[in-house]
Amino acid sequence: MDSLNSKLDQYKLPIALCLVGLVLIIGGIISSGFLNKPKTIPKESLVKNDTPGLIKVDISGAVLKPAVYEISQTARIEDVIKLAGGFSQNANQEYISKSLNLSQKISDGQKIYIPINGEIAPIGQVAGASAAGKIGINSSSQADLEKLPGVGPATAAKIISSRPYNDLNELVSKKAVSKALLEKIKDMIDLN
Repeated sequence: MDSLNSKLDQYKLPIALCLVGLVLIIGGIISSGFLNKPKTIPKESLVKNDTPGLIKVDISGAVLKPAVYEISQTARIEDVIKLAGGFSQNANQEYISKSLNLSQKISDGQKIYIPINGEIAPIGQVAGASAAGKIGINSSSQADLEKLPGVGPATAAKIISSRPYNDLNELVSKKAVSKALLEKIKDMIDLN
């Protein structure tokens, strides 16, 4: 018995630390809910996000089914026109052949208007000009971009190939235009 007491005295501190550690481990397991029923996770997210990779585009005028459509962010104007059922019989064919770039990329929130025969669309309307008459860098045709002072065919092509833009300053960071040119045209353009 004396030998047991001497051994206990010798290992008193390590035994006490082991007991404290064991109590802490058990307490941690209980407080973490390990022994409790698992929490249920909602099947649907509580935050409503639009479907990733999809954007909305409004098309109206001389198309068969004008509406707001949800479409892939990589879509082109041609794809939106197909969703809208194609051109109506009274679509302004001269405008379509001369001013509408069917291969142009679209952007979220873009408005596409196809004029009817005899109607002249406002400059840049199909190409994405805003109500304030600004030229939309995310949707305007090359011809409309070239109407900006200091923007020629090469610069317009750089702007188009670097789309989409989330901020006007991305024109400079994506090396589509110089900082000086952006300062010159920034009041004439928007993100449309």
